[in-house]
Amino acid sequence: MNRWNRIAALLLALLCLAGCGGGGSRRLTKETAAPAEVPREIPAEDAAALAEFSLELLRRSWAGENALVSPLSVLSALGMTANGARGETLEQMEAVLGLPTERLNGVLAAWAADLPRGKDCRVELANSVWVRDDGSFEADQDFLETAAGWYKAEVFASKFDAAAVRDINSWVEKNTRGMIPEILSELRDETMMVLVNALALEAEWEEIYEDIQIRENGIFTTEDGAEQPAALMYSSEGHYLKDEGAQGFLKFYKGGRWAFAALLPDEGTALEDYLDSLTGERLHRVLAGAEETLVYAAIPKFKSEYGVELNDALKALGMTDAFDMDRADLSGLGRSELGPLFISRVLHKTSVSVDEKGTRAGAATAVLADSGADMPGTVPEVYLDRPFLYMLVDTETSLPAFIGVVTDMS
Repeated sequence: MNRWNRIAALLLALLCLAGCGGGGSRRLTKETAAPAEVPREIPAEDAAALAEFSLELLRRSWAGENALVSPLSVLSALGMTANGARGETLEQMEAVLGLPTERLNGVLAAWAADLPRGKDCRVELANSVWVRDDGSFEADQDFLETAAGWYKAEVFASKFDAAAVRDINSWVEKNTRGMIPEILSELRDETMMVLVNALALEAEWEEIYEDIQIRENGIFTTEDGAEQPAALMYSSEGHYLKDEGAQGFLKFYKGGRWAFAALLPDEGTALEDYLDSLTGERLHRVLAGAEETLVYAAIPKFKSEYGVELNDALKALGMTDAFDMDRADLSGLGRSELGPLFISRVLHKTSVSVDEKGTRAGAATAVLADSGADMPGTVPEVYLDRPFLYMLVDTETSLPAFIGVVTDMS
């Protein structure tokens, strides 16, 4: 019996074996208590650090057209992975993610534990770890226990064949409520572990738009002056956002905890320039400091699907060693007879639909580890009829679970 088989036998003694999907993957689920160190709230300085990562992720991923990323999904997948990083690789990951790994574990666990689960406003987050099970890889048991404990990750053992690709995609589709049907197209022979996050948000507006509030023949004007048809939904909201060079509003979902947040740059200010000027601390302050006052608002109906490989974005932010097979130290994930592990790809997909009833948004992230100021008394008007920044925000933490831009209606 080789070493991996001995480890697998030990795991099976500790874990309950169950099936996954209809493929050849085996689920190993462990009955563990939640970590006692989960904080009850997220400190403002930690929230600012995560908001900074959110902005940087969007900035580095945006190529000028509509874009949407989920910082919560990416942080969850990379946060899990960071628990297996060591040395300079870990230092770089922590610098990019914004917090030391142990602190990030606690912050993400606290956020996940407090997500809404009501009928009319529901946010579901799931994590999983998929381990190659053909004798060529030995997963680190401490890492698997950390992922299961802090991230509630399901652990699967698989041959990493075509059936495994189907199983991973089925898991993602199920945990995003069908919004992300596929995250992987193949698994390479060198891939030893896949760390996956799935996130789904389904929420009704606190006040659903009536037909009289919807202008189907509205106009959205792009930054180059082109006019595009758009269905604009008008309302009066009670929370106004004001920043240097932009203004916006919050529109709440049922329950009042989560909200659609938008920031519209001032006339003459390009969306890219405004986005470049923002810092995480400032964004968090703007969201947390919403003024309770009347604001006339308009939101276009829109749908968006977005997919991106985040390798270049994360390298540009300073996380370089993890992608370099000669420099990466992911020894805390496990050991392969084919050589040290490194991150080959970080894949991210999102989907969002905003209409008169509410919002549906889904996100999935996979980390593949291979071896080898207005005048007093006036009512502000924020009509999103030109390019704007938007977020789906947890108003308790003032953190965006999704952050994106809309630049055209085509």
